Amino acid sequence: MTEATAVRRDRLSNTAPKIHYQVAIREPQSHLFDVTLTVQNWQSPILDLKLPVWTPGSYLVREYSKHLQDFSADSSEQQPLAWRKLSKNHWQIDTNGVSEVTVRYRMFANELTVRTNHLDVTHGYFNSAALLFYIPEFEKQPILVTIVPPKPEWRVTTPLPAADGQANTFQAPDFDTLVDSPFEIGSHQLHHFEVLGKPHELAIWGQGNAKPEQIIEDTQKIIEVESQMFGGLPYDRYVFLLHLASTGAGGLEHKNACTLNYHRFGFRDRDKYNRFMQLVAHEFFHLWNVKRIRPKGLEVFDYTGENYTPSLWFSEGTTSYYDLVIPLRAGIYDAKSFLKELGKEISRLQTTPGRLVQPASESSFDAWIKLYRPDANSGNSQISYYLKGAMVSLLLDLLIRGRHSNQRSLDDVMRQMWQQFGQPETGFTPEQLQQVIESVADMDLSDFFKRYIEGTEELPFDEYLNPFGLRLVVEEEEPIPYLGVTAKTENGREAIKFVQAGSPAQLAGIDAGDELLAIDGFRVTSLSLSDRLKDYQSGNTIQVTVFHQDELRMPLVTLADPRPSAYKIVPVESPDDVQKQNFAKWLGSGF
Repeated sequence: MTEATAVRRDRLSNTAPKIHYQVAIREPQSHLFDVTLTVQNWQSPILDLKLPVWTPGSYLVREYSKHLQDFSADSSEQQPLAWRKLSKNHWQIDTNGVSEVTVRYRMFANELTVRTNHLDVTHGYFNSAALLFYIPEFEKQPILVTIVPPKPEWRVTTPLPAADGQANTFQAPDFDTLVDSPFEIGSHQLHHFEVLGKPHELAIWGQGNAKPEQIIEDTQKIIEVESQMFGGLPYDRYVFLLHLASTGAGGLEHKNACTLNYHRFGFRDRDKYNRFMQLVAHEFFHLWNVKRIRPKGLEVFDYTGENYTPSLWFSEGTTSYYDLVIPLRAGIYDAKSFLKELGKEISRLQTTPGRLVQPASESSFDAWIKLYRPDANSGNSQISYYLKGAMVSLLLDLLIRGRHSNQRSLDDVMRQMWQQFGQPETGFTPEQLQQVIESVADMDLSDFFKRYIEGTEELPFDEYLNPFGLRLVVEEEEPIPYLGVTAKTENGREAIKFVQAGSPAQLAGIDAGDELLAIDGFRVTSLSLSDRLKDYQSGNTIQVTVFHQDELRMPLVTLADPRPSAYKIVPVESPDDVQKQNFAKWLGSGF
């Protein structure tokens, strides 16, 4: 829904405007989409057009209008119409006495992510929020979109239904649905499959070592597991768009589709393949959690600015917990692999200093200015709501299971949230979310929320793992005296990317952005740094040579005691029968 949810019925009558977009690809090598917007039956002296500044599911103002060029407006008689820009994303056209308006513009598209647009000689991909205007007060009007490919063999794949009798034309019932429907245009692979009586499609663009048959087989398992959890599939047709790229990995959820970006050669190695299936599980889970089970702050989308909520720890973080659990339940990997992946996530959390500074609720609220805009101090002051939310969800799942002998779990929270808020698509408040979790747990969780969601206390993993016969331990490795810097080779220089607050390096005046040169007079690189530090003991003083803003500095640094860098989950010694039963009911197998 948009701000126009309360639009009067007379706006939707036969006197309402008809909106039709044409998206043409004339010179794909230019990376420019040619867009034509035709508005018929216009009855106002002014036509306002606004381009969204963000897209739902990606909580950052991305300023899509910066890529727009060559804007023009004409009447049906091809007479130019006067227009002006009122703000960065707001165009206004004088239309007095004109009932049909044609707007033309081009949009540069050369950013291959799941939340932007990309066009080259091999394909075109776009998110409508990053390409198409909406007309204020008419967001609930149906919209037609016609695609004009550069070659007849290029196909169009989108979750939108095709319009009857019109080639490459699709219809959205409103602007929200249009924004929620990505387009893939090209000669991509297209695979059809059915799950639980409903059609699904897998479109694959790019070259790599992905095996569609294996991906479809495992995706079917994930769909079945998640459908069973929520009691059915809430769509008629679903589309998976997969981009095989040279770098990066990520996804963006939609109600009836998802876009996945994954490394083109990341499918043969088993660990990498498992991570891909976790991505599939994550984005598919979102069709319930966040696309339909939405925080109140996301119930009505404002496309002109930030939409705030403190509940992304649940919408994204709980989804991240389930993207580990679902492949386990689907038989894609076993309990051992699950615990290994869980240990990696705990290691990420416990080695992020910002976990002791920023609460999960604040991380959610500040997503717009922090998570997607990291700086040199982010690791010291922030924690990801994906990561912290996933670990909090783990504890809640174990708490509920332990309290109710595995007869209840976090699954019941998700089902109740679906029934109460998802099916009617009514936004939930933080208080309502807590009430649902408390009703399933059958206990007051005010203290839990205060400590671990609204506060920054360390998560007591062992306390919650123990009833399941598990404990958290530090990975054994050769101890490395603590310096407190992270370095990376960039353009032939060893750049210090992060300096931990309160570390020996920070106390000696070393900054992120410095160039690391040597330790005790001998060259050191990001790759050799750990090995070099192993030659010293905690308490030793070393001379670290750096360039600081082109000034050579050689501060003396006293190394501190080693810090854990990795954790793993292992069985307790001699687990009792109750612990064994709890383990088996949680993870579906014995020790």
